[in-house]
Amino acid sequence: MASFMEQIRGGRAKFNPERVILTAGATAANELLTFILADPGDALLIPTPYYPGFDRDVRWRTGVKIVPIKCDSSNKFEITPEALEAAYNEVESMNIKVRVALITNPSNPLGSAFSCTEFVSIFEVLEARGYKDAERVHVVYSLSKDLGLPGFRVGTIYSYNDEVVTTARRMSSFTLISSQTQQLLASMLSDKEFTQNYIKINRERLRKRYEIVIDGLKKAGIKCLKGNVGLFCWMNLSPLLEKPTKEHELNLWKSILHEVKLNISPGSSCHCSEPGWFRVCFANSEQKLHSEE
Repeated sequence: MASFMEQIRGGRAKFNPERVILTAGATAANELLTFILADPGDALLIPTPYYPGFDRDVRWRTGVKIVPIKCDSSNKFEITPEALEAAYNEVESMNIKVRVALITNPSNPLGSAFSCTEFVSIFEVLEARGYKDAERVHVVYSLSKDLGLPGFRVGTIYSYNDEVVTTARRMSSFTLISSQTQQLLASMLSDKEFTQNYIKINRERLRKRYEIVIDGLKKAGIKCLKGNVGLFCWMNLSPLLEKPTKEHELNLWKSILHEVKLNISPGSSCHCSEPGWFRVCFANSEQKLHSEE
């Protein structure tokens, strides 16, 4: 797994196998890390929009509170120091401890990079900084998107913190991967020629499908954020809303679902601060994308 993580990042970052903890998918990894880093009632900061599953994965059983770092379209939903400080001060005013800031790609926190020249991994940032404060960084990674294997439930925690690694390894008994799955994936990932070819073709296909969707939206007069990672695009349908409210956003979502037969995630499900944004998956067959277009 460590070797594959290095390969998929083009060798621009090094990984120590001793710091890899396997879990039954990224869902289990996110929950496990939250149990380790926070106590019930503590706060976890997440920039909006974010993956709707986080409300379940990191909150339900751990008892932590999710406090949004409110981002908006004025700067393409990037985190600003002001937004981060505002979220932190909000938590402090409630006498709650901030334990974690969970930073993800808004369109897809676990996705594949289909444009390696533009995408920069946090691992590369740490290496460039000489691993300063690296013990405060913990990364969750999954094979679900990069290899198209969500049903295999294989995720990892990679941490530079010795205590987190030790604790996660002890607790990983609750998130085990079957021996059969491990054996199959070990054989698959150790085949460098296969993985190299798979990654190359996968990225080419993702880029092509992304361009199909973006071009189709552009022809329809629909704007979306530029992306170079993930399986989704973040498109703006606010001009189609009768009123700029969550209620009218959900009405539009229902119309698309029932009349066009497409299920696209409304921004409100991702805690987006602006009504009218939708998350659309472009990782589908070309024929399907063209028919949807």
